[in-house]
Amino acid sequence: MKTIRRFPRTVTETPNLFIPLRDGTRLATRVWMPADALKKPVPVILEYLPYRKRDGTIVRDALTHPYLAGHGYACLRVDMRGNGDSDGLMHDEYTEQELADAEEVIAWAVAQTWSTGRVGMMGISWGGFNSLQVAARRPPGLQAIITLCSTVDRYSDDIHYKGGCVLGENLGWSATMLAYSSRPPDPAIVGERWRAMWLDRLKHEPLLAIPWLQHPHRDAYWKHGSVCEDIGAIEAAVLAVGGWNDAYTNAVSQLVDTVQAPVKGIVGPWAHKYPHFAVPEPRIGFLQEALRWWDRWLKDQATGVESDPAHRTYIMDVQAPGGSISQVPGRWVADKAWSGPHVTRQPLFLNSSGLGESAEKSTRRSICSPQHTGADSGEYCIIWLGPEFPGDQRQDDSGSLTFDGAALKADADLMGAPVLTLTFSVDQPVAHVAVRLNSVWPDGAVSRLTYAVANLGHLAAGGTHEKPQPLEPGKTYTVRIQLDDTAWRVPKGHRLRVSLSTSYWPLIWPSPKPVTLTVHTGKSHIDLPLRKRRRGEKAPEFAPAQAAAAVELIELDAPWHKREVQIDQATGERRMTIIDDFGRSTIAEHGLTTWGCGREYYRILPHDPLSARQECHWSMETGRGDWVTRTETYSTMTASATHFRITGRLEAYENGKQVLVREWDESVKRRLV
Repeated sequence: MKTIRRFPRTVTETPNLFIPLRDGTRLATRVWMPADALKKPVPVILEYLPYRKRDGTIVRDALTHPYLAGHGYACLRVDMRGNGDSDGLMHDEYTEQELADAEEVIAWAVAQTWSTGRVGMMGISWGGFNSLQVAARRPPGLQAIITLCSTVDRYSDDIHYKGGCVLGENLGWSATMLAYSSRPPDPAIVGERWRAMWLDRLKHEPLLAIPWLQHPHRDAYWKHGSVCEDIGAIEAAVLAVGGWNDAYTNAVSQLVDTVQAPVKGIVGPWAHKYPHFAVPEPRIGFLQEALRWWDRWLKDQATGVESDPAHRTYIMDVQAPGGSISQVPGRWVADKAWSGPHVTRQPLFLNSSGLGESAEKSTRRSICSPQHTGADSGEYCIIWLGPEFPGDQRQDDSGSLTFDGAALKADADLMGAPVLTLTFSVDQPVAHVAVRLNSVWPDGAVSRLTYAVANLGHLAAGGTHEKPQPLEPGKTYTVRIQLDDTAWRVPKGHRLRVSLSTSYWPLIWPSPKPVTLTVHTGKSHIDLPLRKRRRGEKAPEFAPAQAAAAVELIELDAPWHKREVQIDQATGERRMTIIDDFGRSTIAEHGLTTWGCGREYYRILPHDPLSARQECHWSMETGRGDWVTRTETYSTMTASATHFRITGRLEAYENGKQVLVREWDESVKRRLV
């Protein structure tokens, strides 16, 4: 990544500016803009987040916003209500209040004398979500967005539920937000109010796993903010960006296929990061691509973005499995559509002898997976960049029903969403299945290509995500399970493998009782999307990654990461420990010193799903000189056959003295999960 220090227009920065809202709330905002913007007004780019501009996102903000400002934009990095140095309280994600506040911010930006009145929104993850959600509300002035690592469906494709199954990240992200939002505002910005603001936040801080668990089906709670409910409402031009090693792999194709406004998609090999500093590499000149997008839709310049391919996709070469990956070889391809004549569907039947191009006589094969199957699934959303990638799948395959194909006679480009048609029966009314498409190396190593998890009562017996139904034990059903979008070059000599398991811990919460899944071979099949190489096709080209100068951090304690699994040889219990210590550092420009550490603990017995236990403990410290604040947050989840139990504890300290303690203890009924 090349650092750029000189720009076409000189940049001025305002470390904090308060944007007033109608109800008297003020939102803390960091502003970068050209020094001559009053004489030569510029369009506005808004990034709107709860993650604290002062310290939480300061590193990535410094790489990104001065660059855009230096090319003729006013960049606003706004802390949402109840976070950072902003007033008020935040009660949940993507609330009506959050989106209404964003509309007020846009109206404020349109009215400024240094603004041309044309606005874009940009963001990754939360900021990518609300960019889409605000665009669907069509506020005057918002003309384009860039959404990264986001989703169109908050229920089916977010961090809470997947395929109707409760994700381990439902508690994990709740614990993260409890820790993030419990930090105080900076006295250097808000003055003596800081302590009253902090205590008010702490007293009202929600443990979000509780309401999230109280909505286990796709009801109005999740439909709010799911732009797929009315995708035609989006009239702003949309550049959608994703990464194959991110949790949100499906949104780009969905947006490009359905948005009626100008829309383009880019998907690289990246995890949950902006592409100009993402891992794994190769990175791209994302900021140059962003400028092309903004210049066209906010300045009416002829940048040629309309002529870009609808889809620019990185096809990865299958890599040896491992928890840490820094680079993925591959190649870029360009396509007019995600599914079209360039993609053929190859059916492979799940036969008793393995995967075959034609169906063999139907037999029955059964599996009741050990509850710890899934230990090598990797992190659901790879964000902290520890050893989070999926590991060698051999151990998980040992607890799965596997179907292997013949060794490939030539390289195959897998691009799209494989679809499994599964004919099955189960012995319990609530049953889950994890479906993995793997690549088996000649030496026996196994790499995961893509996967899906499904609560079968949402697909069979007339069930839906809105109204799941209990399964009738022993009855035969046929369902269709779509795996996540992906793009891989599987090399000659590898064998494809379909692996089915009835558990996938800790990525999803286990069903109430052990489940035996019986698959009807010969009747079940998987359809693979295979991309044909076109003679003379040209690969899309991206400029090398560039960024503005990095913020100066004075490192006091280095960051470190840990991920390990232990086995109790007496009981067979599996215990997983994940620690992400982000180190202690001082931000040179304003002197705040921060430290954060997240710890997750999972445990389960091989044959008892009710033994599952998940614990999260976060420490967050913020201070300057002799002023030091710290919060310790604890969250725990267990379950009986009928209820989930969530407990939480929040402890706050000022200069080593405890100033507040809060506790939660909630029972939530299991409703076919």
